[in-house]
Amino acid sequence: MFKKYPMTKKGIEEFKKNLDKETEVAVEATGNSRFFYNSIVSQVKKVRVINSSQFKVISESVKKTDRHDAEIIAEYLSKGLLPEVRVMSKENRELKSLIQTRNKLVKLRSTLKNKIHGILMEYGITTRREMFSSEKALEEVRNAAVSETSRFEIGVIVDQIKSLNEGIKKIEEKIKGNGEGLKGQKNLLSITRIGKLSSTIILSNIGDINDFDNSKKLCAYAELVPRVYDSNESIRHGRITKRGDKILRTTLVQVALIAIRYSPYIRGFYERLKHKKGSGKAIIATARKMLSIIYETLKNDWVFEDFNNFILA
Repeated sequence: MFKKYPMTKKGIEEFKKNLDKETEVAVEATGNSRFFYNSIVSQVKKVRVINSSQFKVISESVKKTDRHDAEIIAEYLSKGLLPEVRVMSKENRELKSLIQTRNKLVKLRSTLKNKIHGILMEYGITTRREMFSSEKALEEVRNAAVSETSRFEIGVIVDQIKSLNEGIKKIEEKIKGNGEGLKGQKNLLSITRIGKLSSTIILSNIGDINDFDNSKKLCAYAELVPRVYDSNESIRHGRITKRGDKILRTTLVQVALIAIRYSPYIRGFYERLKHKKGSGKAIIATARKMLSIIYETLKNDWVFEDFNNFILA
């Protein structure tokens, strides 16, 4: 029997009357699926959160109705064939939310700095965007040789950037503080130039390292693997899929760039690929290499005394 329940506390309480410890429930990953998950998880055998974009039977169905989708999900649930989304702890989800908010604030700050750069360009004043990174430089730009209206606009933008600087600093301190309790923090901090912020971003995305059988599966989770085009006659590899967490990928690329500077082994790996495939593909491959090293570090509980020479403490 098909019956709809509203996604409200009252509706979920009605739905829960049908549940017991032998019941398995599947729900599509949406904005309110977390609320639904938390409301029923203690009363059932298992709640499976599914990624509908990876579940082509639903996402590409020509018959899109709630009833039809529910019937298909129930059928595949009974056969154990649903593509599940990992459900992390409440602490991890809150930490990821903080990281996402920081990322949005940083992007907004960059947009405002670019706006100042554009205004000054109209008056023939050439600047570099990084010149607006210090408080002193931001104050100096208020006095640029521009019209009164443009000076007013720049002043408002400068005030917003300074406010964002303060907010970003606070949120980074909170992220670092929360990250101190994450398993694997000391291991990643022993890798050259991985700081508390980067390690926390990486660990909050990875979650339990034992969820991954090997480093290849972790790299696939991070979407640092190339697309594969397979035909009857050939197999071709394209660009990385970029469906995973962009903040994680960006952080891993930054970690790789630093490792290239300080680790002879990583620098040699990058240089060999750079000559063959170009700098862009070489950087992505090096980020993938760093993630593989991170996997082994966490899996084996390594702490480095000298990462650059791969000497363990």
